[in-house]
Amino acid sequence: MAPDSLLEAELEAVTETGLYESRESFLSDAVQTLFAARPDLRETVACRLYEKGVFSLGRAAEWTGLSVEDVKERLGRRGILRQAPETAEETEAMERTALRTAGRRAD
Repeated sequence: MAPDSLLEAELEAVTETGLYESRESFLSDAVQTLFAARPDLRETVACRLYEKGVFSLGRAAEWTGLSVEDVKERLGRRGILRQAPETAEETEAMERTALRTAGRRAD
């Protein structure tokens, strides 16, 4: 069986088990599990979503659990230009939100 058709058969079988409402809910769970196991992948995807304009800097920080400054550094390492340079006040507000969301204290 070709890899694509095997994957299709597996996805269909998962849905048929009734353990997931839909193929999409299974895929969402699988992706979240993968991101939890691979923080490097989560970071890379967040940088790409930022580059595409899907994530703001604050959202990328929140989604990865990194600080805004760490996200800026990761973007720079990848050669991704910041799309809308924030003021110091905006950066501090994003930092507090990202830390609260990640369950860390925002001083």
